[in-house]
Amino acid sequence: MHSGIADSRMWAPQRAALEAAGHRVLAPDLRGYGERPLEPGPFSYVDDVRSLLDGPAAIVGNSFGGRIALDLALASPELVERLVLVAPAVAGWELSDEVESGWVEEEDALARGDLEAATESNLRLWLDRGRAPGEVSPEVRELVREMVRRSFELQLPVGDAATPTWSEPPALERLEAVLAPTLVVVGELDVPTFRALAAHVAARIPGARLERVPEAAHMPSLEQPDLFNRLLLSFLG
Repeated sequence: MHSGIADSRMWAPQRAALEAAGHRVLAPDLRGYGERPLEPGPFSYVDDVRSLLDGPAAIVGNSFGGRIALDLALASPELVERLVLVAPAVAGWELSDEVESGWVEEEDALARGDLEAATESNLRLWLDRGRAPGEVSPEVRELVREMVRRSFELQLPVGDAATPTWSEPPALERLEAVLAPTLVVVGELDVPTFRALAAHVAARIPGARLERVPEAAHMPSLEQPDLFNRLLLSFLG
């Protein structure tokens, strides 16, 4: 499951490596991302993912996708053989002023109809992390730009008419209940509150392991695919 600033295209480097190692890969677009439209009404991201599975699987989620992966592991542990949480968003965790300010900047840009400014705000917060031009791969930056812009195009016309539902109590209060062997991955350049959250999740889930990826921000699987793939394939055995 992809990040909230991405879609299924972010997993292309992992799909190739996993399929070459003999794994079957499902990397769906979540509702309102990539090629999947967002429609009015209540829905559950967890139910959407559960409907794709015909048996136990290794579940991998980045950021927003990590929130879905974690909720699935808690709601349907029989379907989650292994769990990989990449800079996971976790309901109940208090976010920093930096993240809140970034969201306000995005909302202000969207309110005046400036999708390009809203997209750039996301790139600065989640990908650039103060790095000089050229330090982030131009190809990666352009792909993330396309994915963010696409999510705005799908989601803005629907707005609050689409209402995702989430399980209660929030996952932050139930981390000890996760049964699956778990790998937590975070970029060393990620937003500090997400680095702290990744460490907290790894400490609370029984037996979980934390890996930090150098020279990567919020999407280490896309920024450092070779290193990430080695970690992932080793964890999957």
